[in-house]
Amino acid sequence: MKTLKTLFDELSALDCDGHGKDFLLTWEKSADELRAVLLLAELFSELHRAGRPFRVFDTGLAVSIFRDNSTRTRFSFASAANALGLTVADLDEGKSQIAHGETVRETANMISFLAEVIGIRDDMYLGEGNRYMREVAAAVEEGFAQGVLHQRPAVVNLQCDLDHPTQSMADLLHLVRHFGSLENLRGRKLAMSWAYSPSYGKPLSVPQGIIGLLTRFGMDITLAHPEGYELVPEVVARAREQAAASGGRFVVAPTMEEAFRDADVVYPKSWAPYDVMRRRTPLLRQNDREGLKALEKECLANNARFQSWECDERKMQLTRGGQALYLHCLPADISGVSCAQGEVSAAVFERARLGTYREAGYKPFVIAAMIFLARVRSPRAVLGKLLGKSAKG
Repeated sequence: MKTLKTLFDELSALDCDGHGKDFLLTWEKSADELRAVLLLAELFSELHRAGRPFRVFDTGLAVSIFRDNSTRTRFSFASAANALGLTVADLDEGKSQIAHGETVRETANMISFLAEVIGIRDDMYLGEGNRYMREVAAAVEEGFAQGVLHQRPAVVNLQCDLDHPTQSMADLLHLVRHFGSLENLRGRKLAMSWAYSPSYGKPLSVPQGIIGLLTRFGMDITLAHPEGYELVPEVVARAREQAAASGGRFVVAPTMEEAFRDADVVYPKSWAPYDVMRRRTPLLRQNDREGLKALEKECLANNARFQSWECDERKMQLTRGGQALYLHCLPADISGVSCAQGEVSAAVFERARLGTYREAGYKPFVIAAMIFLARVRSPRAVLGKLLGKSAKG
């Protein structure tokens, strides 16, 4: 475990001026910017473990907009904001003037007068979530440029249709802590595999977030899914390019078994087929309940063809030494526990359960790091004062 001084020194050596920058997609960030988030998240985690505060704001709002259900990300955002000294305000669109025709540009400015950050989760509509976040970002940029806002709040992606950066960065930090360093991930094999679920419409952003991030660091990534369960083509193409540039490897396998063979890490997770998500978006927009029911019935019937895509003991024995690290964003569909048949067997999940809690436990610190780097003008100076004050306290 690195000392606070080591983490601070490594962070100070990076070229990572993130002030005024949103965090929307990991692949838009430089390697140093990503490393800075990891180091700062680890530093915040160790401060919290020691009971030492890392409050840096005296006032301000952290506005959350959740357009989908959430447990881990919602509470992680609230915890991160509170630890930094911000008050969380959740925009309930049903209680706002949005239903009366208020535009995105107007809403974005009205919620931002004293805001430091806007966290958005919008993963339901393929082709819409990330676009909406950018519309909000453009609106607050205009408000700040025109003097409407005294400061420009940062926009942080809490999950969209393309990426889930707070999750994938928490996963990456978990891997770093497990294997000892970011450098030790080079050459390690990770199986990002589709797994069966008795539900429909799960977003593509988790697997896309994993292949879009971990291919940056020289890992050997195998993506596995049944025919028809492809991801957004542009993200897959980017993963191939990044793997080639980093000296890693990215391949697509037709079976979970092939992906798991000799894997150091496995990530069995269900998602909806890309084509289904494309068809779902206009139905959701039109509130076509009958159309959605028909699509759900079709998708569930197709899912049922692949119930053997379960992370079970037999498949885990194919991994390196039969001891691969199991990852999941949670909640997992656990066979015989949360559903009759699901993504993972009860025995495999129970062995990995506490590990997945630790994995999730990095998310508040990752979000805090994203907010800090986006809103603090002199991060090294502020951190130096924070560490000195904390040590005296």
